[in-house]
Amino acid sequence: MDALEKIHQDQEATVGALLPERLGITISEASPQRVVGSMPVEGNTQPYGLLHGGASCVLAETLGSVGAALHAAATHGGIAVGIDINATHHRSARSGRVTGVATPLSLGGTLASYEVVISDEQGERICTARISCLLRRPA
Repeated sequence: MDALEKIHQDQEATVGALLPERLGITISEASPQRVVGSMPVEGNTQPYGLLHGGASCVLAETLGSVGAALHAAATHGGIAVGIDINATHHRSARSGRVTGVATPLSLGGTLASYEVVISDEQGERICTARISCLLRRPA
């Protein structure tokens, strides 16, 4: 079992169905250096039929947290917990899938920060987010 599968298994054992699963988020690539995932716009919209900004934040936090957790696991066998996220929504999406790519801004021993760029199927940037995670060592 790789580190990503272990993270997922631990979360499911604790809380059951995870928010990323409810939003249809799938991860296609995962390492501390790059995490890629996508989700459908359909089912994740606000009343005007546009992708909900909160859904974009969930995608961003999911991808950044996975990268940080993989970094913590590789560095000292620890875990990562999100402590800050911010997002700028550049344009809307009404249909299709959006894809996020998380890349590290800083990978330290106690803090990991990622930039997450979310784009639509035409490659247009719809959101830029930054997430910071506290890295906790095993007890």
